[in-house]
Amino acid sequence: MQTDTIPKVIIDSDYTTLGDDGQLGVMACQLHAQGSINLLGITVVSGNQWLKQGVADALKSVERVGMADRIGVYAGANLPLSHDFPAVQEERQTYPGGNGWLGAWTSPEPKSDHDLIAPPDGFATSVQVQSKSAVEFIADSVHRHAGQITILAVGPLTNLALATRQHPEIVPLIKRVIYMGGAIDVPGNTTATAEFNWWFDPQAAQAVLRLPIDHVVIPLDATDTVKMDKRVYDRIAHDQNKQTIITHLFRQLNGYGSDGKHGFETDPEYSECVWDTLTLAYLVDPTFATDTVQCWIDIDSSSGANVGHSTGYANPRPGLQRATVVKRFDNTRFFNFYVDLLTRPVPCPEG
Repeated sequence: MQTDTIPKVIIDSDYTTLGDDGQLGVMACQLHAQGSINLLGITVVSGNQWLKQGVADALKSVERVGMADRIGVYAGANLPLSHDFPAVQEERQTYPGGNGWLGAWTSPEPKSDHDLIAPPDGFATSVQVQSKSAVEFIADSVHRHAGQITILAVGPLTNLALATRQHPEIVPLIKRVIYMGGAIDVPGNTTATAEFNWWFDPQAAQAVLRLPIDHVVIPLDATDTVKMDKRVYDRIAHDQNKQTIITHLFRQLNGYGSDGKHGFETDPEYSECVWDTLTLAYLVDPTFATDTVQCWIDIDSSSGANVGHSTGYANPRPGLQRATVVKRFDNTRFFNFYVDLLTRPVPCPEG
C-alpha cells in the first residue's frame, strides 16, 4: 500500500483500560503496526471517566502494546462546555429514565496522580503525556495533513468543539469525522432520550455536528443491534492458542458484567452491545455498514428531559449538516474483524 493512501487517523476518546475505547485503541494499534492505517495520536477527553484517569489508561494502553514511541497521547478537555454536575443531578431527579450512567460524574475528580486507579497491570512507566494539548495537536495535524485526516470521535465532543472554535480554518481541511454517538430512532441509554457521549456535552455535540464536515454517525440505532454473545467472547477470552496480555485483560475486565458478578463468565446467555470499535471497522471498510441513511442531525443543548437528544431530519434544515447515519452492520464480518485484532500477538511487546 502506498504511504499516501494509508488513512491518517486521530482517535478522540474518553479512554478506558479495555472497555470499548481501550479495545478500539488496541485494534487501531494492530492496524497501525501492519501499515493499514497511520494512527497519528490519541486525544483524551473526560466522559466515561475524568481526564486524568483517561490519560493514565491511554498511556498504559500504548505502552502495553509497545507503541509508546510511535503513538502520542494528548490531554484535552476535563469539563464539558456547559453541562455541569448540579444540572445533571437536577435532570436525573426530575426526569428519571435510561440506565443512569453518568460517567465521570459518578466519582470524585482526581486532583493528583495519587487519586488515580492503576490498570490491572500497573501504570505506564516508559511514556508520558505529550506537552502539546489535544486541541493544538488536532489543529496542527489537520494543518499538516490537509484533507487527509479522519477523526474517530468516540467520546464527548468537547475537544473537537474547542479545536474548531479556536482554529476555525481547520474545518474545511478535515477529511471526515466518524462518530459513535447519538440515538436517532431508538431510546437513549443514559437518559430515556439521550446517548451518553452526546448527553455529556450536548453543546459541543450540537456545535460539531453543525460544521460543514463529512459526518458519519454510528448511533445506538446500530450499536443496539451489534451484540457480543458468549460464543464471540470465548473466541477472545478462552482460545488457548491466542493468549496475550490483551486477551487476559479482556477476560478480567469484560467477563463479569458491570456488577462484577453477572457476565459472560457466569451466564451463558449474557450479551453486551459493541460500540466504539464499529467506527474503526467503518473506516477501513464502509461496506461493514449494511444499512445507511442520509439525514440532518440536531442536538438538544437546552436543559430538561431532552437534553442531549439527537433528532435526524429526512430533509435539509437551516444550520444543519447532512450526515451518513449507520443503521445496521454486517455482524458476522464485523465480529471476525473484532476477534482477529483483539487476539493477535502484541505488535511490539515491551521488554
